[in-house]
This record gives sequence, structure tokens and C-alpha cells, in this order.
Amino acid sequence: MTSSLRIWRRMVMPDPIRVHRYQSLPEQGPKVLFFSGGSALNKISRVFKEYTHHSVHLVTPFDSGGSSARLRAAFDIPAVGDLRSRLMALADETVMGQPEVYALFTHRLAVDAEPAVLQAQLQQLVMGEHPLIETIPNPMKSLIQTQLGVTQARIHEDFDLRGASIGNLIMAGGYLNNQQQLDPIVFLFSRLVKALGEVKTTLDASLHLGVELENGDIVLGQHRITGKETDILPSPIKRMWLNKGLRNRMPTNCTIADDRKDAIETADLICYPPGSFYSSLLANLMPEGVGASISANPNPKVYLPNLGVDPEQQGLSMMERVVRLMSTISGDKETAGPYSVLDYLLLDDAYDYGELDDALLARLNVTVIKTPLITEKPHKYDEHLVARALLSFV
Repeated sequence: MTSSLRIWRRMVMPDPIRVHRYQSLPEQGPKVLFFSGGSALNKISRVFKEYTHHSVHLVTPFDSGGSSARLRAAFDIPAVGDLRSRLMALADETVMGQPEVYALFTHRLAVDAEPAVLQAQLQQLVMGEHPLIETIPNPMKSLIQTQLGVTQARIHEDFDLRGASIGNLIMAGGYLNNQQQLDPIVFLFSRLVKALGEVKTTLDASLHLGVELENGDIVLGQHRITGKETDILPSPIKRMWLNKGLRNRMPTNCTIADDRKDAIETADLICYPPGSFYSSLLANLMPEGVGASISANPNPKVYLPNLGVDPEQQGLSMMERVVRLMSTISGDKETAGPYSVLDYLLLDDAYDYGELDDALLARLNVTVIKTPLITEKPHKYDEHLVARALLSFV
């Protein structure tokens, strides 16, 4: 019989001894789990692999804008862009051929080229004759060609390739070539690029986001929520749900797979990182089983808030974000575990995040940790300082 215990220790922030230990032996580093969506965490992830090769990144598959929207509409697949970009951020940059793979996966076709030109470029890639793929060594080259060939064979002749991400086209082909499942192709490419960490979608399901605004409006689709591809929402978000499709309000949900539950429950540290507050962070916490798995984990949970202006956060103070984060996790329909869903609020020691309510934080059992996290203006988190701060918790 085994039991879980919470062990308290004196914490130094940052802790140079722990940081040095992890940096010296990253292959034995802690299992830090991030609930993240878009590109906001990619720079931190790229630095984080210097300290541990065991970070876990659960990313949202609900993106519905840009070239991802065209692929989703054509094949009814989960969004693959965030998976692709996070895999590249975690790739072992010492592996032969890696710069060429990175260049291919991050390349986008021209937005102003004629359709025939783009079709010809895709054909070159499939044949292995394009400059971007010629220098990639086998077996990686032939694997990429196979997945691109599947995508090429399945897209309609009128499919708009302008601005398409080559990496997304490769991932889409892998999905179509593996019984409409993302996990096998993500695992395969993780091995090929020697990813120094683990990347998965929270759900391997093709769903979208829906929100109700304070003014009563209903908005469907991640791309209409972020305020980046469309106008900023006319009213603050009141609540959010997972939705079937983009045409009608059809709330739904799915239970996360057992391997996701295990990853959450056994993480040495859980981090709620910067990123679009609703479409990247809270969206990741909504699938059934996520909240219960978080509260079944006795280890520290840390919230690192956004800097600057996030259009999705309009109307939300720092304290309201903390409360909404915790209530989203605690709203899981499954039986809650015995442990907290948030322990620490990690803040830069000089940045103004807004007023903090010490009494409310005390009632929520959330401790504020302030330490230098920013080194430049305009204000951006320093990747090394963030990594060292997070690793000081474990």
C-alpha cells in the first residue's frame, strides 16, 4: 500500500544549488508540466531543455485561425500548429540535420504567389527536390516526403496554399496516415528530432472554443476570441466551453486519455504559464479529468501571469484571473482530489501586475513569490530567469 505525502522545505528563490544541479544533469531533471497553447512559451521551452529533458507540454488543439483553419476545414482535424512549434522548440539542436528540419517545419509558403507556383513547390517537396528538403538526411527525409504526399493527395485542387506552414502540412499528413490520430505522428517526430521533453495535445479531438460575453453575445472559434485576427471582443468574456463545429452553439466535452491523467498526476511541478488567458490557458484546463488530475497531485502548482495587454483579459484584474483560473480547474465534473489546484503566484519583483488582495490570497492558500524575472523593455520575461525560478520550486 502506498500513500501520497506533502513534504515542506525551506525555499530559496532562485535556488542556485538546484539550478546548477539540473543544468549539470538535465537528463535527470524534474518533470515540469506546462498547460500551454500558442507560441508564448516557445522561447522559455527552448531554454528549459538546458535544465531538464523531462518537461511535459500539454497544448491546446483548438486553434481555428490562419492556415490551421484551412486544414481543419478540409480534413476535420485538431489544430496541429502549436504541436509543431513546440516540438521544434524542444528539439535537440545538436542532432545532425536539425537546422534543416527546423527550417523546413517553420517555413511558410508565399502569401502572394500564384496557386500553380505553390502547387509546384509542394510537388518539389514531395519529390524531395526542393532546396528546403534536399539536405535533410534519411530516414527523416523520406518520412517527411511520405506525410507530405498524403496531404497532397487528399487536398482539393482548389485548396488555398498561400501562407501555409510546411510543418502543419507534414503533421496533417501524419494524422491522415495514422487512422486520424495525432499521438502516433507526434511520437514519431519527437523521436526523429530527439525532442528533449514531451509534447501532447490535452485532447486528441477536433473541437472548437465557444464563449458567451457579458453583453450576451455568443462567439464561436478561437480565432474570433483572441483579438489578433479579428477585432477585439466588444465585451468581456463571461464563460467558455468546448464546442462541436463553428456554425452553431453545441457545447460538448471529452475525457482526457489515461496517459494525460498520469502525466498531470505525477508531475513534480505544474505551471500555468503566460499566453492568451482563455484560448491558451483556460481552454487547456476544460476537458474532463484535467481538474481532478491536478488536485490529485500533491506537488507545487505555480501561476506565472501575462505581461502587457492580452485582449482576452479585458475586464479581469489580477485577482479575478487567479479566481477564474482556480474555479475553472475546480469545475471539473469528476471527483476532486485532496490537494490544491494553485499554490504559488510567481511575479516579477518590479513589474506592476495590478492590486493584490492579500486577504483573499490567504483564504485561497495562494502564496505570492516575487523575484527578478524581467531584464528588458518593452517588458518581456527573461527565459533563463523564469526557468531558474520555476526549477527552484522542485
